[in-house]
Amino acid sequence: MSDTPAGPAAPLDDVMLAMDVVDTLRHRQDLAVRELDGAAREKQLIERLREIYHSQGIEVPDHILKEGVSALEESRFVYTPPPPSFKRTLARLYVSRGKWGKPALAALAALLVVIGGYFLVYRPYQSAQAEGARLELAERLPAQMDALYQTIFEETKVQQAVVEAQSLRERGKALASEGNREGALDAIERLTALRDKLRQEYTLRIVNRPDVQSGFWTFPEVNTDATNYYIVVEAINADGDKLSLPIENEENGQTEVVDIWGLRVPEVVYQAVAADKRDDGILEMSEIGRKTYGFLEPEYVVPVLGGAVTRW
Repeated sequence: MSDTPAGPAAPLDDVMLAMDVVDTLRHRQDLAVRELDGAAREKQLIERLREIYHSQGIEVPDHILKEGVSALEESRFVYTPPPPSFKRTLARLYVSRGKWGKPALAALAALLVVIGGYFLVYRPYQSAQAEGARLELAERLPAQMDALYQTIFEETKVQQAVVEAQSLRERGKALASEGNREGALDAIERLTALRDKLRQEYTLRIVNRPDVQSGFWTFPEVNTDATNYYIVVEAINADGDKLSLPIENEENGQTEVVDIWGLRVPEVVYQAVAADKRDDGILEMSEIGRKTYGFLEPEYVVPVLGGAVTRW
């Protein structure tokens, strides 16, 4: 506690008057600065203040006027804001929370939703996708290859199909182990096509319709002195429907899926077919081959040279 005794408190009316004097001086800053900073005495300033109050019909005692002048010099009754600080910033934020509180809460909620979605949904989804891809390459696709190979091995009647299937399976598994999904799927697609080819059954017939020629001949580009002879054929299944089959065109090496193509045969076969059709316009023996279950190629009843064309 301080040893200095506290003086008697000023009456409230005197304090209010002194504050009014200071306020008057603050609004008449030109007067205060001129009088206080000049050579005039304090008495002159008090006299001027008395005149101002008198003109307003207010009588202010001299000691109040003097107290007001002293208060102005000492900056009493003047609010001095605290200097910038972290606490002041927090206080201002708290006071203005009505303006920024709701938007800030909304932004925080949105941020929490994004973070929660990333860690609770997206990351688990990505992990599941990665694990699914790993299992597909490590287990599911190789298992499909094994199953297709086993089916081909059991259903084929020719060793060539087993050799092709084994090569495709080994290549497909190697690609899967390297993470090459497209390559592994391609191997499965080829194994599936090989299996389906073994299961096909159809009769190969010479086309015998007025709007389609039954045979033709061409000069091969690689040897214009030679002549290639073709008979036009189609594959018919047990239900009498035409089949579309992948046929490699020997002239350009491209494979097309077609339902009619030219099969290269010796000249003697070509001439025999031509003579048969010239006889009465009807082919007496139109069937030239039969594809049975378990085999890759048809069994022909006439000599063939193995080549084919899809366009002529």
